[in-house]
Amino acid sequence: MSRAALLVLADGRFPAGGHAHSGGAEAAVKAGRITSAASLEDFCRGRLYTAGLVAGALAAAAALGVDPGELDAAADARTPSPALRTAARRLGRQLMRAARATWPCAELDALARQFPKGAHQPVVLGLVARAAGLGPEDAAYCAAYESVSGPATATVRLLSLDPFDATGVLARLAPELDRVADTAAQAARRALDEGVDALPAASGPLLEVGAQWHAGWPVRLFAS
Repeated sequence: MSRAALLVLADGRFPAGGHAHSGGAEAAVKAGRITSAASLEDFCRGRLYTAGLVAGALAAAAALGVDPGELDAAADARTPSPALRTAARRLGRQLMRAARATWPCAELDALARQFPKGAHQPVVLGLVARAAGLGPEDAAYCAAYESVSGPATATVRLLSLDPFDATGVLARLAPELDRVADTAAQAARRALDEGVDALPAASGPLLEVGAQWHAGWPVRLFAS
């Protein structure tokens, strides 16, 4: 296992397309729910315990070898918003392109053939982690971190928030990110024996509603 591979995969400069997505932050800013570092922290904490937990568990399960087709269906069932499902598959397709060039392997090739329009991003992420020699905890950490780092980075542009303040939010959330990643990895291990229904299905209704609202905007900075 290479911790350096985890740094490459989690790096915001890895060309997986995440920079074009705000993780719901753009809609939340427009709605007045994010106005400062304090409200950004609240938003990210809520996202971590819902979307982040679900994504972390899906990614960890994929890294453990749970059937990716079943995981993709489970991701669909946990994503009520059509706009978010579309965004997740678009991100999965872009991540797949980058990963096959970086860590080529037969499992990634097979998933790309199975889902030519893209599998859900956390499922792809888990298989990418596996291809890079990483474990389920690593995949869970990467997914959970992405769930909060995307909104934090986007808010710097959306609100002209001080980057130091945005980074401070991520630092303060670090202990909770540890707990969420651990919970996600434990659930993924249960899924090996109990099936994908053992994975968490935490939801954030405002994220879903906001995604649908955001998808209809004629002008926006971020794709989602």
